[in-house]
Amino acid sequence: MRLTSLVTHHRTPRRMVRARCQVVRERDFRLVADRIVDLSPTGALVMPADPVLTGERLLISFELPYVPFWIDTEATVARVLHGRRPGEFTRGIALDFDGMSGVQRFMLEQSLRYLPPAPPSYRPGRRQNQQLLPRLVGAHA
Repeated sequence: MRLTSLVTHHRTPRRMVRARCQVVRERDFRLVADRIVDLSPTGALVMPADPVLTGERLLISFELPYVPFWIDTEATVARVLHGRRPGEFTRGIALDFDGMSGVQRFMLEQSLRYLPPAPPSYRPGRRQNQQLLPRLVGAHA
């Protein structure tokens, strides 16, 4: 019998966190960011941030919320936020964690269970609120 793993196209849920961290470049150990805005078992959004390139290798260190346990791991820049979209007020970096040990991932998953989910972010093309639409159309008619 062949065993297959379940592959899902859904992202792991992000959790709203306001925590201090240290994100440094791997090549020159320069501090790039110092605050986590949201966190998931596979990555984090950190702000404010110095300019970095997508795909650049970084090192991140942070303490888990509610648990005296530190995570030190490597990360790759998945996306750079420039602060130009609606809802973005400063530069930020979306990170994908690499090389996290099983114990670290387990501790991170367990500590995130008690945090509120991060609100959905603005996406281009998202539909308007259907309840507001008739009021807006009626106001201009």
